[in-house]
Amino acid sequence: MGFSIARHYPPRYRKITAGLGIVGAVEVECSPWVEDNQWVLDIAAHDSIIVGTVGNLDPGKADFGHRLEELHRNPLFRGIRYGNLWDRSLAEGVSKPEVISNLKLLAGAGLEMDTANPDPPLLAAVVRLTDKVPTLRVIIDHLAQLEFPQDPGDRAALRASLPELGKQPQVYVKLSEVLHPVGGQVHHDLDFYRSWLDEIWGFFGPDRLIYGSDWPNSDHSAPLSEELKVVREYIAGKGAAATEKLFWKNSIAAYGWINRAANQSTAYTP
Repeated sequence: MGFSIARHYPPRYRKITAGLGIVGAVEVECSPWVEDNQWVLDIAAHDSIIVGTVGNLDPGKADFGHRLEELHRNPLFRGIRYGNLWDRSLAEGVSKPEVISNLKLLAGAGLEMDTANPDPPLLAAVVRLTDKVPTLRVIIDHLAQLEFPQDPGDRAALRASLPELGKQPQVYVKLSEVLHPVGGQVHHDLDFYRSWLDEIWGFFGPDRLIYGSDWPNSDHSAPLSEELKVVREYIAGKGAAATEKLFWKNSIAAYGWINRAANQSTAYTP
């Protein structure tokens, strides 16, 4: 979910999710402006459907610790986004002592880090990061959207990273952008995506997969209800316990989100 322009405020999110069983969302920042961290928190304060926000702070900046301390005073602030976004590169950042030092501050505060736009170098960087900051919770976004590279070296790197990340209990994967264009076409049937979802499940499920809509960006591929339908169909085959974990319980462990309404603390029912 994002707040890039006015039509994506929480009331619109409530409207499009009505009847879908969605009672809370963690907003993941899509703005490059550091000032928007507070703006989002101010918006979220007025609507209990937002149970947490993931902000934009650059761990390569000298003022990271100060800004983190200020934002962390608000319990809705749950972490930062860092990866292939806003001219930043996690693959480069993990080699910089100041980045690692600041990410240790993030972990020490009990906050998490969402990655952005995975590719083989980013996933390899997450492996390196978990070695250097083993207490940091990392959430890999949009892995379902990643297509296997044609380059043999990139393919080998991907195949090496995934099993290593699967061994790390603090690494989670967001099942977001499951429906996405392939060869210029968006398929709406589960079987088209099933084999890759099965691979992801084999590495990370059932305890470290989290559902994410990536709304409103997902609107470019399909309405939220259609994407949710495919994910529900997939996880239904894994049983009721796995369904609860994917849509609810695992996100608590990953984000530590804030319970703001009575129906957010009850079991998920599709």
